[in-house]
Amino acid sequence: MALTTIAESRYRFRRMTSHTIGATDGELARAIAARTEAAEGAETELYRRFAPRVRLYGLRHLRDEDAARDLMQQVLLLTIEKLRDGAVRDTDMIGSFILGTSRLIAVNLKRRDRRREALLEAFPASTAFVSAAPSVIGEDELEGCLSRLAERERTIVLLTFYGERPSRDIAQTLGITEGNVRVIRSRAIERLRACMGAAERAS
Repeated sequence: MALTTIAESRYRFRRMTSHTIGATDGELARAIAARTEAAEGAETELYRRFAPRVRLYGLRHLRDEDAARDLMQQVLLLTIEKLRDGAVRDTDMIGSFILGTSRLIAVNLKRRDRRREALLEAFPASTAFVSAAPSVIGEDELEGCLSRLAERERTIVLLTFYGERPSRDIAQTLGITEGNVRVIRSRAIERLRACMGAAERAS
C-alpha cells in the first residue's frame, strides 16, 4: 500500500474516531440515524460497546458460545439497520432497545431449537442418518423438508412435536378421527425421514 494511502487512512480513522470515542450511546445512535460524516465511526463504536454485553446475555440465556455469538451478530446488525432506517424512536434509550431486541431474538432462537429437537426425536435412533442429524442437518434443511409435506401432514407434525398436543386434541381440532391422525402422522414422519436422509447424503 502506498505511503500516501496509509497516511490518508490513518488520518481518516483518527478523524472518524475523534467524534465517537467520547460520545454517549444516544449521540452515537443519532449520528448513525442522521447518516452524518461520523456515522461509520459511530457504528463501529456502538458495536464495540454493546457486542460484549449481548454476547454475555446470549451465554446466560442460550448457554452456548456459538449461539451467543450468532445472537450478538444478529442483534447489533439489526440495531444498526433500524437506526439507519430511522426506526428507533428514542435514540437516548438505544441500550434498552438493544436489550429488548436481544430478548426477542433469544426467545425465537430457543423456540426454534426446541422445535428442531422435538422433530428429530421423532425418528428412531436405529436409523443410520438420524444419529448424525443433529450435527449435519441444519434448520434450513428441516424447514425445507417440512414445507414439502402436505398441509394436513405438516399441521399434525407441528401440533404433535411443537405444540405437544395429544392425538385426541388434534383429531378434534381437524375434525378427523384419532386413527386418521396416527396414520397421517406416521406417513408424514416417513416422508420427513426420507427427505432428511437425502439432505444428509448430499452434504
